[in-house]
Amino acid sequence: MVKIRCNRPVLANAFQIVDAVVPSRTPKEILKNVLLSVEEGKVTLVGTDQEIGIRYDLPGVEVTESGTSLLPSKRVLSILRELTDEFVEIEITEEAAWIRSDSSEFRLSAQDPTEFPPVSGFEEEKYYVMMGGALKSAIRRTIFATDVESTRYALGGVMMELKTDAVNMVATDSRRLALVESVCRVEGIEEGTEVNPVIPRQAMALIEKSITDDGEDVLIAVHANDVVVKCGKSTLYSRLVDGRFPQYGAVIPQQSNVIVDLVAGPFHSAVRQAQIVTDEDSRGVDFVLNNGQLTLNSQSADIGKSEIHLPVSYEGDELIITFDPRFVAEFLRVLDPEQQIQFMLNDGEQAAMLKTEDNYTYVIMPLSRDH
Repeated sequence: MVKIRCNRPVLANAFQIVDAVVPSRTPKEILKNVLLSVEEGKVTLVGTDQEIGIRYDLPGVEVTESGTSLLPSKRVLSILRELTDEFVEIEITEEAAWIRSDSSEFRLSAQDPTEFPPVSGFEEEKYYVMMGGALKSAIRRTIFATDVESTRYALGGVMMELKTDAVNMVATDSRRLALVESVCRVEGIEEGTEVNPVIPRQAMALIEKSITDDGEDVLIAVHANDVVVKCGKSTLYSRLVDGRFPQYGAVIPQQSNVIVDLVAGPFHSAVRQAQIVTDEDSRGVDFVLNNGQLTLNSQSADIGKSEIHLPVSYEGDELIITFDPRFVAEFLRVLDPEQQIQFMLNDGEQAAMLKTEDNYTYVIMPLSRDH
């Protein structure tokens, strides 16, 4: 028997967070449910697909009777979204689950929770600590460069190079690479310890969504095959990506003959404009540096052509390098429009680099000129 009363929007938000890991299709029907656990006045929602699991502690709940039960995630979420009353009451017996508001009542089938797979909470003594805002920003700046289709390397996630006072977060799909350098501290971990877990893209996206307070600590405990992350009301468990992450340091250019200062907003606008007349067959855009100007040229036999000009401080010989504009735009999209960046390159054949003043590095491979 379970009986609780709580704020409907708060409960709907909690269900939405946990539902993110609930599979729509699975041979194990029980995984389509969310476990509702009510113990000693504490209410927790639990969801898992057995690769990733999440526990969410629900605040401000009036508890009348404690216990555990399963609720069909998608169905309950739909009910909570459609209701308009401020508060809802959930009552679960052996026969049924009741969801009631002032104006509506729903009866759902009750299910036995004993077969639901466990999802561990955060009970770690050794872990890394990052500020929520720093981790959230680092995830946004790297996650788009992952490659979930890769079988050769562990590219389907973001690698965290964790040291006792610093962390590098890296993602690559072999055509571009995103690197964010940040800081951390440790609890219970010996000085000099280093670990390099590769955390799946989906788990990283959930962690980013779970960080609601930029000033709050996020706790990260790394094991041989999994990671447990505590942020705010959420505790997230995830298996790590199997395989070896490439030695990314060799990809980052050690020097650049040409460095051009740009502002993210105007540069992003120019790239988006150049993208308009590209298609699958002629995706490349020529980035031409010459006489104090960066010109973006794109052309498609079926669509037409464009020529976008941007004033820059460059007075050297003409230099042409060709990029897939999507890869440039994805980097610029995660920056504030006023962010200062450096466009660093050597010639039209070697990898180019985009850098910000706050330790964000993006390496992008050029396309061949016969695009």
